[in-house]
Amino acid sequence: MQLDRIVNFHKTIGDKTRIRIISLLKEGPLHGQAIAGKLGLKPPTISHHLTKLKQIDIVYQRRDKNTIYFYLNKDKLERMALEITRIGDNEMFEKFDITEGEKAKVIRNFIDGNGKLKALPAQRKKKLILLEYMLRGLEHGKTYKEKEINEHIQQYHQDFATIRREFVMAHFMYRQDGIYELNPVEMWPV
Repeated sequence: MQLDRIVNFHKTIGDKTRIRIISLLKEGPLHGQAIAGKLGLKPPTISHHLTKLKQIDIVYQRRDKNTIYFYLNKDKLERMALEITRIGDNEMFEKFDITEGEKAKVIRNFIDGNGKLKALPAQRKKKLILLEYMLRGLEHGKTYKEKEINEHIQQYHQDFATIRREFVMAHFMYRQDGIYELNPVEMWPV
């Protein structure tokens, strides 16, 4: 599971009304009017929150004649809630066990005499080694604007947009609102 999905899940359920709806649905299915009545809120408000919960597949609906009932997807809720405890586990982030000698060989093959990346390899293991190499000079605990990351990457490669995206997708970095930060080394794939 990707880090973005975990963050999205927790952002979505991190609302008092949504937690109250989940609590009500744990007891069994309810229709929107019943939920609104129990929570003392208007039906459009409940509809909005149910839509958000359906987007992350925590709530689903079934029609019974003219009434739509909402059900809690308990298995999905439990699975998603537990995912945060698995961050860093091998099942979540593929970890490569690579020796320093292997890393040095890949770097020699793909980095020219000026320290520039000749090409980004297609093989994932080699690509990860080179991405880690290009993180040199960035500090843990420090936040960077997108422009700063672009300038840093251009020391190694002209296609900063691709490399920046690869940093995030490989979990080397975290991005939010154009601000970048290195993830803990334990989350890195190499």
